[in-house]
Amino acid sequence: MTIDPLPRTADNLLLTGATEGTRVELRAIEKSFGTTRVLHGVDLDIAPGEFVSLLGPSGCGKTTALRVLAGLESADSGTVLLGGTDVSRMPTNKRDIGMVFQSYSLFPHLRIVDNTAFGLRRRGTARRPAEARALDALELVGLRHLSDRYPHQLSGGQQQRVALARALVTEPRVLLLDEPLSALDAKVRVQLRDEIRRLQLRLGITTVFVTHDQEEALAVSDRIAMMDGGRIEQIGTPEDLYLRPRTSSVAAFVGLSSALPGIAQGDVVRVWDMALPIEGASVDGPVNALVRPENIRITAVDEAAVARDTRPGREAHVQESTFLGSYRRSLVRTDDGTLVRVQHGADDRLEYGQRVRITFSPVGVAVRPRD
Repeated sequence: MTIDPLPRTADNLLLTGATEGTRVELRAIEKSFGTTRVLHGVDLDIAPGEFVSLLGPSGCGKTTALRVLAGLESADSGTVLLGGTDVSRMPTNKRDIGMVFQSYSLFPHLRIVDNTAFGLRRRGTARRPAEARALDALELVGLRHLSDRYPHQLSGGQQQRVALARALVTEPRVLLLDEPLSALDAKVRVQLRDEIRRLQLRLGITTVFVTHDQEEALAVSDRIAMMDGGRIEQIGTPEDLYLRPRTSSVAAFVGLSSALPGIAQGDVVRVWDMALPIEGASVDGPVNALVRPENIRITAVDEAAVARDTRPGREAHVQESTFLGSYRRSLVRTDDGTLVRVQHGADDRLEYGQRVRITFSPVGVAVRPRD
């Protein structure tokens, strides 16, 4: 599916009204459902115009935090501020936010332009001005030419673009996205993900994006708030979370890692006969070191070479090797039974059972106590 380019002129009213965004703050947010505590004192400060993703596994509290921000759930305690104003007790329709959900939630009996204009009409905007602004919003997402169709005549990706246009047409101060791409196929998901980021930058709107997909979060975010157990484990740039995880749960969730047995002492962990610097909190004693596949080097060896090779490293046998376009990812098993994932060049073809040697790049790793 081809996306029409964004308008380059000031003819589009949504572009002429672009701002620098609104500051969003969550302060000490607590939320329980019955006897289950879902949010434990969540603090989050989002700069005007910033794109922040709430990332984490199912049940970590990210959607609940978004719903508290939207006013769809009330916090047990804590404060929600938009642009410095306390909106904690303000109803959703007074908070001036736009929201896009996983489900498209379009009215099947309304044309696309009428679906898009629905929020404006509810606010009392006359039909003609509302339709004009709806067409501008549809132009932003590349669907103006489909404005007279009905939802069932559009693909899933197109329907989600309509939902995005409907959220933007009222020119909200803040845009909230609750896993809006999870129902789409892979190619459309990537395309729409990039389009959302492009629109967000063009409009300057503060955006909070909930996802459990680490690739989505890494690709579009200015910062990522990694959540686990109702708390924010770490917040930082995508590079911070991937390269400098502060906790083992962040390292395990963001990107692939192999958990390799080692002994930690101070700021160094020794894995087999190789020493690696530790990122984040250290724990002295037996640990699992979380090593990224791209930080492991692999070379093919023969039996004679193994006998006389005294370099640091560990021999292993190839269990599987997967071609992924520009690179390969292989799984190898060491002689003590440890499974290690390795990322290497696409031209380095490995066969099942082949003898290889693995070594580590001297890159910092996260560690966690060994069970």
